[in-house]
Amino acid sequence: MIWMVSGITFGVTAAIILGIWVLYAGETTQEVVRGRIEQLRAAQNWTGIAADLKLVRDEMFSTIPVLHRFLADAPGAGWARNFIAQSGLKTKPAKLFLLSVVIAFFTYLIVVQYVPIYLALPAGLLASLLPLAVVAFTRRKRLNLFEERFPDALDMLGRAVRAGHAFTSALELIAQESPEPIAGEFAITFEEQNYGIPVRDALEHLADRVPLIDVRFLVTALIIQKDSGGNLAEILDQLSRVIRERFRIYRDVKTKTALGRLTAGILILLPFAMLGLMLSVAHDYETVLFSDPIGPMLLGLAALMQLIGAILLWRIVTIEV
Repeated sequence: MIWMVSGITFGVTAAIILGIWVLYAGETTQEVVRGRIEQLRAAQNWTGIAADLKLVRDEMFSTIPVLHRFLADAPGAGWARNFIAQSGLKTKPAKLFLLSVVIAFFTYLIVVQYVPIYLALPAGLLASLLPLAVVAFTRRKRLNLFEERFPDALDMLGRAVRAGHAFTSALELIAQESPEPIAGEFAITFEEQNYGIPVRDALEHLADRVPLIDVRFLVTALIIQKDSGGNLAEILDQLSRVIRERFRIYRDVKTKTALGRLTAGILILLPFAMLGLMLSVAHDYETVLFSDPIGPMLLGLAALMQLIGAILLWRIVTIEV
């Protein structure tokens, strides 16, 4: 028993250390060079200018050849890479996949000691989604920060245009003077057009990398202005004003729905909290759910109803602005 507990403790500790290393490991020099080469290849595809890239290795999902081939052929691998890139984490889909497998395995080993195997397997599968949930949370946080700082970037862009700077020079100014993540995304846009990609296409790439409606508004306005003409500085000022007004309305709505969101969160977590409390206080009373043949069916039905209720509650308290 002692050896089993020691092994589980060691496994959990190793999984935590692996998770920290996978999600927050720094970008190596090789990965920086590979990123530059990918931008050069994109410029070659858009402009038709030939570049000698035969000796350059393609973007790898993993340094392990077998795992790279598996992920390259897997559906959704490209989506996973873009999803991770939007979160700003310096990791690869292969690392995220390995971390999910490790977490699922050790979660299964721990849970199977207390519940039947048909409940331990879903627990392991559910735990495997934890790394993806962390990436999704980090991505949402980064996009929210981008959206919050975006009006200031538009003001800076408008002032640079009024001062006589070319639009591409204004992009470089934003990349140098703005905080992250604004600076990084606009730096990529500036470098892409420097490599030879048309400004229109570089802006479209910006809208693809940052899936926000405000960025799409900017790109659309700039493309229309480039085709039909107009006062670019005034367009940027109006767009910045609209975004700030939308943020004001969004904060008002968020304040007025705070109580509803708190109630929804309590109602969603209450059944799980009560189950854990009853298992710790009256263990024999709750084990009937796991030992009786009808128990798993009732638990599955309760989980399904809980999921439906959570979705409905969240849709009620979530108001798009």
